[in-house]
Amino acid sequence: MDCKFKTELGTVTVNEEVLLKVAGYSALECYGIVGMAAKRSTDGFVQLLGRENLGRGVRIRANDDSLEVDLFIIVEYGISISAVAATIIETVKYKIEHLTGIAVNRVNVTVEDIRV
Repeated sequence: MDCKFKTELGTVTVNEEVLLKVAGYSALECYGIVGMAAKRSTDGFVQLLGRENLGRGVRIRANDDSLEVDLFIIVEYGISISAVAATIIETVKYKIEHLTGIAVNRVNVTVEDIRV
């Protein structure tokens, strides 16, 4: 699912992989996040993803001219989850809109695990 938008100079197409990486790296910049999470469908265990697999912890859906982003994260123990989630939402929304020019309608954060 590539995202397209038009400018006065022509049409710009942004690959889904680019959007996944921008969202993943933006989330990892935030304080209190240990990493992105992916559930293994067979047994339900949460898996901490390395930087090469950030896209598995992010899901993106396109609606008309905007995006909805779902992030699955692992947070650090002892940190306020609501504060971390608010920071992630703000950062990811700003970075995607600033770097790609595509509007973000909603960012959903799902905390999959807590690590010490």
